[in-house]
This record gives sequence, structure tokens and C-alpha cells, in this order.
Amino acid sequence: MTNKIKLLIADDHEVVRSGLKILLADTDIKIVGEVASGAEAVKFALENDIDVALLDVRMPDSDGLTTLGRIKLDKPDLPILILSTFDNPTYVARAVALGASGYLLKGCTRDELINAIHTAAAGESAWTRDELRRVTGALATPRLTADVEVPLTHRESEVLKQLACGLTNKEIAQTLHISYETVKEHVQHILRKVGVSDRTQAAVWAVRKELV
Repeated sequence: MTNKIKLLIADDHEVVRSGLKILLADTDIKIVGEVASGAEAVKFALENDIDVALLDVRMPDSDGLTTLGRIKLDKPDLPILILSTFDNPTYVARAVALGASGYLLKGCTRDELINAIHTAAAGESAWTRDELRRVTGALATPRLTADVEVPLTHRESEVLKQLACGLTNKEIAQTLHISYETVKEHVQHILRKVGVSDRTQAAVWAVRKELV
């Protein structure tokens, strides 16, 4: 019998963790760690021998993308998959930029989940062509690679950080206590100053500049 793939699961919903255990029962994937927050995921991943980590995006104390970045600092070769309810291009872009092995939606099938874990464990990319096509334009934007100082105002920087964390204009308006129209204006200014054409590219730029 082949060695089992040692998997860490990080999700703050017990129902999701239980569901994953049922889905992966009787496979060659063994859940060796089960945590409910980003901080616990970092601690477990760095202190234990695992083959793949599966991280939820929205968790208490640290989102899955920030957690991904922290783990990669110390274990750059550990394959990490992101699992999310949100088909959000900004999340996808940040996951690519931070070195995730793939991005799965919680509506994926059992086979898709198992295949992605196998692919990641083998050190290969579990990204689909469509997902990469959505963000390759963002990653290839010249301004993203050039170390250019962009004169963003304090408020524009705040809006960009929220945008790069995947918030909608409406959510940004609520978070920063400003009007929806004001957020729209700030986003347009940010895109023009950074030299990109959409929010996804702006998010990648923010990740590269370590603003988030």
C-alpha cells in the first residue's frame, strides 16, 4: 500500500471539516491536522510533517491568503490549496501571486477535490487554464514588475488594501464609512495611477508591493 498523503485542513466551520473527513474517508489521503483559524494553521504547518495544506479563505484572526503567505515564508515548497465559497477573481489573483497550488470552490465535486490534492502533493499545479487566464494578464502587467513609486493618497491606499482583500465597493464603503460613489472614484484613481485596467490587476500589484 502506498504512503498516505498527509493533509492539514483549516476551516472555521466544523460542518465543513466534518464534510471533508467524510469525502476523504477510504482514500489515500489522511487528515493529520484539523484547525479553525489562520494562526493555528501556521503553527501546525510549521511544527508538523504534512504533504498538503487546504486553507479556507475567510477565517478568524487571519484570512487564508495571509496564512498562505506566512506558511510559504518558512516552508516555500509546501503545496497549499485554497478552498473558498467565493469565486472572487481578486482572491484567485492573490492566491496565484502568493504561490498557492490551486483554488477550489466549496461546490467542487469529490473527484475534483481528490484530484487537486493528488496534483498538489506531487508538486504540480492544480490551477485550471481558465483560472490562470483570468490572472495572467494581471501578473504580466509591466508596472507590476517595475519598482515604480506610485503616489497614492492615504485614503486610496486604504481602499486598495480593502480591494486586495476581496471586498466589493459596497463593503469597502461600509468598512471605511464613506459613500459608495466615493469608493468608485477612488478605485478609478487607483487603477489609473497604478497603470492597470481592472481590480484583479490592482490586487496583484498590492500583493507584490506587500501592501496586504
